[in-house]
Amino acid sequence: MTQEKIIKLSNGYLMLFIIVLLIAGGVYSLVHSIFWLFAILLVLAIIILPGFFLVNPNTSKVILLFGKYIGTVKENGFYWANPFYTKRSISLRASNFDSERVKVNDKLGNPIMISTILVWKVKDTFKAAFDVDNYENFVRVQSDAAVRKLASLYPYDNFEDDGKEEEITLRASVNEVSEALEKELSERLDMAGIEVLEARIGYLAYAQEIANAMLKRQQATAIIAARHKIVEGAVSMVEMALDVLNKKQIVDLDEERKAAMVSNLMVVLCSDKDTTPIVNTGTLNH
Repeated sequence: MTQEKIIKLSNGYLMLFIIVLLIAGGVYSLVHSIFWLFAILLVLAIIILPGFFLVNPNTSKVILLFGKYIGTVKENGFYWANPFYTKRSISLRASNFDSERVKVNDKLGNPIMISTILVWKVKDTFKAAFDVDNYENFVRVQSDAAVRKLASLYPYDNFEDDGKEEEITLRASVNEVSEALEKELSERLDMAGIEVLEARIGYLAYAQEIANAMLKRQQATAIIAARHKIVEGAVSMVEMALDVLNKKQIVDLDEERKAAMVSNLMVVLCSDKDTTPIVNTGTLNH
């Protein structure tokens, strides 16, 4: 037997009724001093009693007979089976696993702290019971191994802005990284009969030794991007102002005066502090 086999066993209530009859017969024989009958009924009751067991909702019982796999009972209820059967409980409920934060290097070699959150459940009780030593420990170890491999495949963040196709990163590409992690874990845990319901990054940060430097780099990137947008907007506003003045012929500006106006407007629009205007009460020449 190399795969899961679902079996159905005897109803426990019928055997419970037989046990009640045996007890009643034992009491009757004891009262009437039929000791040989009492001994036989007592032995039968002792042999039958270990055969009773319960299967709760979303749990299962793996049944063995002297080391041989008989089958798995997944339907909840009250059962009776061969008293010599060995019964091992395996939960079919969904379980959460939050891994420890581990320090690894990303694709660019930067040290980062990362952890994963995994939602899983047993789908094949035979594999979970016999193909691995301890399936719960197997989930923990393989989850750590998978997240270490995942971190080495992608950079933490992409600081380049050269117009190329956006690169998948651990920080920004949440959906893509989660899909890759789920696929990696599914392949690793399939041999243990484990179904991966969800896998995602639970914690992600730069390691402490480079966190301050990377924060400054992120701030510098944000400032440069903001300045780029400000300059684009300022140029558009200056161009619009010159076009309106030219069309409405409000004032006739030569190239030198246009250059001075553009310089002043760019200073006002691009400055990160409030500017102090100087009012000219004379002519344009003074």
